[in-house]
Amino acid sequence: MAARNPTDKTLGESLRERGVSRRGFLKFCAATASMMALPPSMAPAIAAALEQAKRPSVIWLSFQECTGCTESLTRSHAPTLEDLILDVISLDYHHTLQAAAGDAAEHAREQAMAANPGEYLVIVDGSIPGPDSNPGYSTVAGHSNYAMLMETVENAAAVIAVGTCATFGGLPGANPNPTGAMSVMDLVKDKPVINVSGCPPIPMVITGVIAHYLTFGRLPELDAYNRPMAFFGQSIHDRCYRRPFYDKGLFAKTFDDEGARLGWCLYELGCKGPTTYNACATMRWNDGTSWPVEAGHPCLGCSEPRFWDAGGFYNTVSVPTSASGVNVLAAGAAGAIVGGAVAALAKKQTKTAVAHRQPVTVEELEAKL
Repeated sequence: MAARNPTDKTLGESLRERGVSRRGFLKFCAATASMMALPPSMAPAIAAALEQAKRPSVIWLSFQECTGCTESLTRSHAPTLEDLILDVISLDYHHTLQAAAGDAAEHAREQAMAANPGEYLVIVDGSIPGPDSNPGYSTVAGHSNYAMLMETVENAAAVIAVGTCATFGGLPGANPNPTGAMSVMDLVKDKPVINVSGCPPIPMVITGVIAHYLTFGRLPELDAYNRPMAFFGQSIHDRCYRRPFYDKGLFAKTFDDEGARLGWCLYELGCKGPTTYNACATMRWNDGTSWPVEAGHPCLGCSEPRFWDAGGFYNTVSVPTSASGVNVLAAGAAGAIVGGAVAALAKKQTKTAVAHRQPVTVEELEAKL
């Protein structure tokens, strides 16, 4: 009897083969619902969908990048990298993580494309020298990045661009952009492209997008930059735990003054939180340990387009750098008024949500499924 293709198995079958208990699976589904900002009532639907979902073939292409995005993925903790590769997806091609090299590696990519036409996912990190650039700027197995990208996405179901290089050009695309670096969405026009920006991107956002695709069979709701709203729908500023200090007009003036030691807002030290959209403040990094602003450094705005060319990292945004202290305090006071109203509304919404919350326990999930 011929062995089944790994991608023919459902996720439920793969999990049982690996000894994952039903209780553990349900815990994973509840965590996934939370990660995707879905109500707890969606957990049973996620469990039912993932139980029958086929493991998609995934081809990961790395172009003009620093391997930071892959480093970020290896720090994924919900699910872990091992879970993601072995249980949720079939990672059939990845320069850094695969054991094969040379012709064998390229054969694996071609085989995955031939075996899963119209169904495989392509993940890209790194920017791409455009079609008018010297193809020798960046090649893989003798093929230009542009040629390999276009060949691979031709029969793909969708493309996920991870990292600011793949989503917006990133550092290779910064002025004067010597290689003519372009983003994935600049080049791929006939396939769905979802952007997970960040330098590097948050690993749980990468896994969250894949989990959403497996659960619902489509990509999540996107913002104007093709980023998933669930993770990029609010600014760093709106979710920052230092926001109350901004609302009170309390700002650190240097990295070692009393305000910095007291954890005051880093707005005047160049924090780009007000103009940056990402989930760093809520998901954090390294298994939820911390994030840059919590470590005492302003947000650099790395998930926004052309952040390398947007001016000095330590220049203040929202008010002119020449603004007087009076103006800054006035801005702080205005922020306090607006912030106070927003805080009051948020408090009311939180109370309403708590009053109507319908928590789903693992025991309830087991009873329903």
